[in-house]
Amino acid sequence: MDNKTIQILVAMIIYMAVVIAIGIIFAKRANKSSDNYFLGGRSLGPWVTAMSAEASDMSGWLLMGLPGVAYWCGLADALWTAIGLALGTYLNWLIVSRRLRRYSVRANNSITLPEFFSNRFREKNKIILTLSAFFILIFFTVYAASCFVTCGKLFATLFGAPYVAMMIVGAVFVLLYTILGGFLAESASDFMQGIVMFTALVVIVAIGTVKAGGLGAVVENAKSIPGFFEFFGIAQPAVNGAGEQIVLMGTPIFGEAGEYGILKICSMLAWGLGYFGMPQVLLRFMAIRHESELKQSRRIAMIWVVISLAVAVFIGIMGRALYPTAHLTASAAENIFITLATNSLPAILAGFVMAGILAATISSSDSYLLIAASAVAKNIFQGVVKKKATDKQVMLVTRITLLSIALVAIVIALDENSVIFNVVSFAWAGFGATFGPLMLFSLFWKRITRAGAVAGMVSGASMVFIWKLLISKLGGVFAIYELLPAFIISSVCIVLVSLLTKAPSAEIEADFEAVKNGN
Repeated sequence: MDNKTIQILVAMIIYMAVVIAIGIIFAKRANKSSDNYFLGGRSLGPWVTAMSAEASDMSGWLLMGLPGVAYWCGLADALWTAIGLALGTYLNWLIVSRRLRRYSVRANNSITLPEFFSNRFREKNKIILTLSAFFILIFFTVYAASCFVTCGKLFATLFGAPYVAMMIVGAVFVLLYTILGGFLAESASDFMQGIVMFTALVVIVAIGTVKAGGLGAVVENAKSIPGFFEFFGIAQPAVNGAGEQIVLMGTPIFGEAGEYGILKICSMLAWGLGYFGMPQVLLRFMAIRHESELKQSRRIAMIWVVISLAVAVFIGIMGRALYPTAHLTASAAENIFITLATNSLPAILAGFVMAGILAATISSSDSYLLIAASAVAKNIFQGVVKKKATDKQVMLVTRITLLSIALVAIVIALDENSVIFNVVSFAWAGFGATFGPLMLFSLFWKRITRAGAVAGMVSGASMVFIWKLLISKLGGVFAIYELLPAFIISSVCIVLVSLLTKAPSAEIEADFEAVKNGN
């Protein structure tokens, strides 16, 4: 290990020590009760709410996945995805946050998403509770795997160590940290990590642009590649049988620009629909200290999101100008941020920028693990299996569940050729279609019934798998991102089944009206 690598490692160790210290500080308070552990006693301020929501949402995907897509095939895919995410973020904060904060308190002070849905419909047999907890467990395990892939790629690239070993090291660190501090530690560290992520992006794009010869040079290089710098076209790297881009005389080879039509644009914009069903974001709405502070949180979140997404996309474009042949596969392209940081900054500063990737990964994976564990321990174990379970028993089951989920996620993440963008897109579609329509109808349609809610969840989740694994293989119009058709089908099922079943009880309707009127 050379001197530069040692300096990078030292910087990252310092950062990790700070994160662990936050966990220790909040551990005592978090472990007072399961309510504190899972939702922090609804005590988050507007800044922490906004920054932790966005940091836990974006994950290592923001620093590796999105720049990797831009580096590999150009502007269109990455930019339209970013636009969809920005629109979805804004609408979620504007439409959902205030009503959900109010309704979660009205619904028997619910502290988890499955608990909210169950209490919203005043169900006794806990079908909604169990189903929603089950789907959270499935999709968050996949999500956690994407974070472990990020850790593995980061450490393997930096230190030249085997991917699998480095991925497991990262997973163990995240697991220990999550077990230690719970939601409060997670949210507090996410606030810090959101700042680190933002700073890392801005520093790299500023230094990289200068190194590339200025903004004009970056744009000219992008325009020289067919379809690379177009809104309605896409670059197509020429690859060999192994999937590696062909390089001739030091120049990467591209085919003719591909078409980027309205169907593809709709697919990318559909990413924004995922926000309405994203548990790690929705929980922040429920946990904020005062409903009135959500407006300030929305403004903070939008500034962070718009700048971060724009910079992440530009980093991929800039990376092509500086290192055109550094990464020759779609999977390797996701390391462009690491390449830029390690080659553009002094070692110690590069280490702190690398901590930005680690920050993004930790801020998401701890959220995913914690929410999935709460779905099992709080909702299934205490809500269905053992209703009189003590807080101590719930916490024990939580930690056992955390370990089990992490082990499964590690197995999923064993393939070092996994493309983070693709793994995240599937889990994102799962949450968006399973919970997005249900959340919107639960908050804004009085006539939705319990049967309609169940139909919406099951149809949405099922269609994500069916469309991704079967229908999309037909190509053409069927190649659209699975979130969009699954979201539509879930919505239709909710409406049809609700209208065909008995109207909600007077008590449920009274709850709805009270929340609607601000009570």
